[in-house]
Amino acid sequence: MDMDQLKRQAAARALERVRDGMKLGLGTGSTAKHFVELLGEKVAGGMKVVGVPTSEATRAQAEACKIPLTTLDAIDRLDLTVDGADEIDPALNLIKGGGGALLREKIVAAASDRMIVIADDSKWVDVLGRFPLPVEVIPFGLAATQRAMAAAFAQSGVSGQMVLRKGRDGHVFVTDGGHWIVDAHLGRIAEAPRLAGLLNLIPGVVEHGLFIGLATIAILASGQGIRVVERR
Repeated sequence: MDMDQLKRQAAARALERVRDGMKLGLGTGSTAKHFVELLGEKVAGGMKVVGVPTSEATRAQAEACKIPLTTLDAIDRLDLTVDGADEIDPALNLIKGGGGALLREKIVAAASDRMIVIADDSKWVDVLGRFPLPVEVIPFGLAATQRAMAAAFAQSGVSGQMVLRKGRDGHVFVTDGGHWIVDAHLGRIAEAPRLAGLLNLIPGVVEHGLFIGLATIAILASGQGIRVVERR
């Protein structure tokens, strides 16, 4: 079974937890894309839900699937967000942002009663950090922001190269919010909650890809089947 089929299996299992009338956060990325597609089939069959997309790409896909959409300005809370992740640790802390949508993804996840993370089993790690940590930054004062980030890394006992993300065209990657992303190659982040708190204090940092305490369930697909992990 190839990776895409595994992702689809995880998405299908998450869909089993969606009920009629739910308000849903719709994630971004290759695994979340399967969930949106499968949800669209349910909506075509009569299921009544409303979604808040976490990126312009997801918005376009949801509209193509005829899933009714709303905004966080129009509703108070979401029942459930379903999204992917770049890494998941045993506490269900995550690294997200490989697709560049981390800011909206975190806003939507934080506005949800529950967050289900769907992924193939390769995303499960003992310690976060093998995947470069995305940090969304304001373009103004980038060097000063990176110096502050380096200091935050040092206080958390990590260090590594910081790389300004480029798009496929070779130009600086720009997020849906008009910001840039610095990818920090840190290796192992032993104190992820501590680092998250320190990054939150830096003025030039808009948001970072450490999702601490947001995910409630992880659905992981492998060749051996589906594994469901719930946060204790």
